[in-house]
Amino acid sequence: MTKIADPVQLFNCPGPKPNGLQASEEGLWVIDQGNNYVYLLDWTNGKTIKSFETETVKSSGITLDDEGNIWIASTYNCKIYKIDSKSGETIEKFESPGQGMNATREHDSENYQNTGDHGLEWKEGLLYVASPPSQYIHVMDPENWKEISRTKVPGYRVHGIAWSKEEGYIWVADTAMGIVTRIRLSDSRVYDSFRVPHPVQVHGMTIKDNTLWYCDDRKPIGILDVSMEPEF
Repeated sequence: MTKIADPVQLFNCPGPKPNGLQASEEGLWVIDQGNNYVYLLDWTNGKTIKSFETETVKSSGITLDDEGNIWIASTYNCKIYKIDSKSGETIEKFESPGQGMNATREHDSENYQNTGDHGLEWKEGLLYVASPPSQYIHVMDPENWKEISRTKVPGYRVHGIAWSKEEGYIWVADTAMGIVTRIRLSDSRVYDSFRVPHPVQVHGMTIKDNTLWYCDDRKPIGILDVSMEPEF
């Protein structure tokens, strides 16, 4: 049996190309790849609570640390930025751990550049970085920027990631394949999976009240209406 999600668009991003989402008590954080702006949106109507421009370059992932700082995966210059969520100023930046050439570009590498990472999550002082070029989630210690561990992900173009309610598990979206999967971080074992029907593409992803939120980079933001229990 194949599970298929029903993408329910709730509103549009105020920017041209939303690419990363992060749930928070104060609202929905969005990083826009088209203009490199961060938006904090109202959950109910998508209205902008605050916004600011960043120094990032065509970014594709956003999360918050325990101190309320924003972390952004700046994809086209292969950096990870730590940003003050109040002022929008860059605090620090690091090298993307999974940077390189996407697998689908290797045959024509003369016409494509290396790129960096996408989805980000924060937990217990560690930054989880989803990387399309490496096809891994890299677990980084921000204190020294050393890799603690890595987890292989299904598919070949991982994008958004979001914590599962089950401890030690994470939801992973593969944009190119149109599949969202729940895996165990310790060994990549798959425990659930569903399809997202064409033409919707899940770029950014986050979770609120055990409901997955998505953004498509053509502006839509909404939820994935699907059972969160395996059906196969």
